[in-house]
Amino acid sequence: MATIHVNNRTYLLPNRPVAVICLDGSADDYLDAALARGRMPNLQRMQLEGFRGLARGAMPSFTNVNNTSIVTGVPPSIHGMGGNFFYDTASGQEVMMNSSKFVRCPTIFPAAQAAGRKVAVVTAKEKLRDIFAAGLIELGGIAFSSEKAVHAKLPTHGIDDVEAVAGPTPQIYSGEASVYVLRAGVELLAKGRADFLYLSTTDFMQHKYGPTAPEALDFYAALDVEIGRLLALGAVVGVTADHGMNSKQRADGTPNVIYLESELEKRFGTGFRVILPITDPYVVHHGALGSFAQVHLPAPGEGRPELNHVIDWVRSLPGVTEALDRDTAARLMQLPPDRMGDFVVCSGRDVVLGRTPAYHDLKVIEGGLRSHGGRFEEMVPFVFSLPLKPSHLALANGDPRNFDIFDFTLNGTNA
Repeated sequence: MATIHVNNRTYLLPNRPVAVICLDGSADDYLDAALARGRMPNLQRMQLEGFRGLARGAMPSFTNVNNTSIVTGVPPSIHGMGGNFFYDTASGQEVMMNSSKFVRCPTIFPAAQAAGRKVAVVTAKEKLRDIFAAGLIELGGIAFSSEKAVHAKLPTHGIDDVEAVAGPTPQIYSGEASVYVLRAGVELLAKGRADFLYLSTTDFMQHKYGPTAPEALDFYAALDVEIGRLLALGAVVGVTADHGMNSKQRADGTPNVIYLESELEKRFGTGFRVILPITDPYVVHHGALGSFAQVHLPAPGEGRPELNHVIDWVRSLPGVTEALDRDTAARLMQLPPDRMGDFVVCSGRDVVLGRTPAYHDLKVIEGGLRSHGGRFEEMVPFVFSLPLKPSHLALANGDPRNFDIFDFTLNGTNA
């Protein structure tokens, strides 16, 4: 059995197909609800014949952070992606991190491709494709998104007939955008064009619907059909998520928001900059409101408040669960200090953090706000189609991380 070495981790490459799935936004409640109603028989089979537990994701519990952790096998302190967005103090610009140029270490995919596997990475969101594709396409691998499936080209994506393989390109704001990801992976495997898959969905449905909503149950049933097809093709399957999801609204249905920049300036004066790392091109999902924020103090000078005084005051705000200085947060949350503010703030299970009322367009979330980013969305499913070896079962009963998913799938099962 071949082995590869990536970011100080060693992985076995089993002589059978591999499919690792990141079900974006899938709090364990979604699986529980669908399983209890008999809507996911293939996942139930995985649970009975393999293993089902929980893993702790990377903080903040956002998409770019956790997907990058999963595909590199290391925390943000090493790969450098501490959010979807950060404030570059050197340039004075707020920067979206949706490019591989921000990633400080390689993914597992080029090594697997170079070792003789046929690697295919399919993501729902185009913003992740460049991160996943880095170093892979030139080696003959495949990487494309369901969002831009029709635009995939052989030189840049490793494939140019996605729609012939998986069907018409879906709308990104739909459940089909995620089902398409799994269907495409199945078809690539069935046609012999891939045998090492990473399939990453989008969380539009979880932002829109709770676990017991009929639409959510139908969605998970459709995902389960494709999981069953992967199993039927002989793949060893590992399933996790990048983050969970919770309702973030008051009893009257309005968003439960702390406008942190407004509150800070009301109390201490102007000059604060609040960065919301959930910010990305998909504002219909969440209105750029999440449960984690980076805060930059005003520029040094007369009247600048003292850091610890500000932190203590923020901790007193109802709905705030953590306020930590940069060094403490970097240590406890394994974050890259050079892409952080002076301190970070996390909010409660039903609370989000915003900048100012004028900054956010709440019309895009008029149907209700479900979001993520804090500690309450940190725990995610951890499911495998095969039993775990004793060594990894012990690890699974401790504090496994979602970015251990490739280690568990490749090294922790008798694949």
